[in-house]
Amino acid sequence: MALVHWADCDRETLRQRLPSALVVLPVGAVEQHGPHLPTGTDAFIVEAAVEAAVRQAAPSAPRDLVLAPTLRFGASDHHFPFGATLSLTVETLTQVLIDLSRSVAAAGGRRLLIVNGHGGNRGACHAASAAAASRHGLSVGHLDYWQLLTGPDDRRAGEDPQPATPIPGHAGAFETSMMAHLRPAPAGAAPHRPSPPAVPDVPDVMMHDNEIWRHLDGYTDDPFGASAEAGAWWFARCVARLSERIIAVAAAEVAVVKN
Repeated sequence: MALVHWADCDRETLRQRLPSALVVLPVGAVEQHGPHLPTGTDAFIVEAAVEAAVRQAAPSAPRDLVLAPTLRFGASDHHFPFGATLSLTVETLTQVLIDLSRSVAAAGGRRLLIVNGHGGNRGACHAASAAAASRHGLSVGHLDYWQLLTGPDDRRAGEDPQPATPIPGHAGAFETSMMAHLRPAPAGAAPHRPSPPAVPDVPDVMMHDNEIWRHLDGYTDDPFGASAEAGAWWFARCVARLSERIIAVAAAEVAVVKN
């Protein structure tokens, strides 16, 4: 089916397409990314991955795909101590996503997929998706793009170019590699940190503590070993997996049970 960009369409085009289309909304962040990466890293990566994935998915998708403009601001208050951060509160981001979902519904849309590119947005994306579905009659999906790269098949030695690299980390080897692939001219030289500070790691528990970020100096693991080649491998695999998910979401239909 066809791929159209929301911002490029006139109102009549969207009025005709939206009722049967899947709208895809990338969500990023603008925040400090260590001493070497640009503040727009999360938005750059998710926007590039979604753009490539919808183009790859469109010929096989059972319905039109409408790519919404990237929401570039996310929930990043935990990076304020390092400066260079433009953040929404979690509460504001949740409401913004609900309002954008409401707008999709008001324009005639019935299906929405939110693709998140920043760890701090996860709770807001989940809450907003549930709220939009119940309040506005939308079918809403949400995924975090990096989760498509963390399965056992993705981290197998011999396939993953850096199987020990944390994904996604923050301004570490993964994001630095992705940015080296997408934007070959980096903001600065990647620091060498062969022994990153240890942080608490409790299985199955998501820890939130601003002292952890201060302890890490605002970035994780060792970005020094990053490479454009590794970034290209991860990006291509991410796009392929994301394309598959977009096609599956576009094909998903909820059966109506009649009494």
